[in-house]
Amino acid sequence: MGLAAIALVLLPAAFAASSEDRPAIPVKSAAPAESPAGKDAAPVVAPPAADASAGKPMADPKQVGGEQGSVVQVANLIYAQVKSSKCFSDHFLIRAEKDSAISTSRRFHAVKLDSDDLFQYPFVIMTGEGAFKLPEGERANLKKYCENGGFLLASAGCSSKEWDKSLRDELTKIWPEAKLQKLPLTHPVFHTVYDVKDIRTSHGGKSTVIEGLSLKDKLVVLYSQDGLNDTANTTGCCCCGGNEITNAEQINVNVLAYALTF
Repeated sequence: MGLAAIALVLLPAAFAASSEDRPAIPVKSAAPAESPAGKDAAPVVAPPAADASAGKPMADPKQVGGEQGSVVQVANLIYAQVKSSKCFSDHFLIRAEKDSAISTSRRFHAVKLDSDDLFQYPFVIMTGEGAFKLPEGERANLKKYCENGGFLLASAGCSSKEWDKSLRDELTKIWPEAKLQKLPLTHPVFHTVYDVKDIRTSHGGKSTVIEGLSLKDKLVVLYSQDGLNDTANTTGCCCCGGNEITNAEQINVNVLAYALTF
């Protein structure tokens, strides 16, 4: 069942639609289940058959992130060997814990895309600006991660066209048989915790879309070519003129709930 086992601990089986400002999932119980993703716990995503990071010259850094006792740990990716996903706000994790039954860490863990540690996290964030190219080891690890229960939320920083092209190229190389498809607002991902009826942007009249990539009818990647980054709640980052989505926080909470439930 993959991550469904976690979802059964955290969330009810069905959601009742409500207004966007009133969550449909009841608040979590006072005594959440013990974390399956602590430091010494077994991986929550099925691990790869082989070590994809073998032969890498750099050892994985000991990154400090979310609290170890939390039920759901979320990671932001270090990819293309040197690029980070730091300009993506973790504020939605606080809102998820406040407005839903999900108990999460309050901060992201930074994890290398080619590391075995990737498989400790059911949900990962990837963002950035400018062109990039993933080494084969990172492609292989991302493929195994998503095909074994992991979920990737990706967003181009500052609506970077170069980053957008690079991500699309990489996804095509990893899954040539699958394509990113526009997700209609009727998709369940927009109606888990909040009933999101529109996608609001900082550029007002300029519309945007949110896309998804599915494998065997299961959504495993959600992508925005504009900002789901919520940079207003980050330190040292800005939207820099990009067409950022202003209700990103609610959408990101919904995506997290969806990834843990469906």
